[in-house]
Amino acid sequence: MAKQYDALNDALGDFLLGQHIFFTASATANSRVNLTPRESGALRILDAKTVCYLDRTGSGNETAAHMRADGRLTIMTCALNGPPQILRLYGRGESLFWDTPDFATLIAQHYGEAPLGTRQIVRLHIDLVQTSCGYGVPVFDYRGERSAMENWHANKGPEGIRDWWRETNQTSIDGLPTGLNVPGEG
Repeated sequence: MAKQYDALNDALGDFLLGQHIFFTASATANSRVNLTPRESGALRILDAKTVCYLDRTGSGNETAAHMRADGRLTIMTCALNGPPQILRLYGRGESLFWDTPDFATLIAQHYGEAPLGTRQIVRLHIDLVQTSCGYGVPVFDYRGERSAMENWHANKGPEGIRDWWRETNQTSIDGLPTGLNVPGEG
């Protein structure tokens, strides 16, 4: 049932961008495994072997710490309605923080501007694409995005978000450094 590909093709790219949620999974040899749901509006296909997503401020920054220490990253999405299918993208990930030229380029080319709370862009260099049947995935109806994150960012404001980065996003729950630089602090 599973099929493997070296890169995304048009049909797989359409499937990827047509879902309302995707998940990222990362770990190091000695850390907890991190699995995070993300809204697919943040995801972009750069080419057949590269995708990225806009990462907005949240409770932790595990993915950045794991990529810095290990590099492995998996992105997975699945059909929650329509024909069943699961799609996984395996590869090496990297965090592109505010102070990197690639961050500014990708924001301009793919997002227009960085929404409040944008912490980094995560770029995945794909080395394997795999599909599987998805027969065990239940059917769900999409009702919309939650406003909680937008509200949280608005309530914190730019300085409050930078404070949050300083206080809670510098290390993982296992004590690994994330590499996150707070803009304006060298």
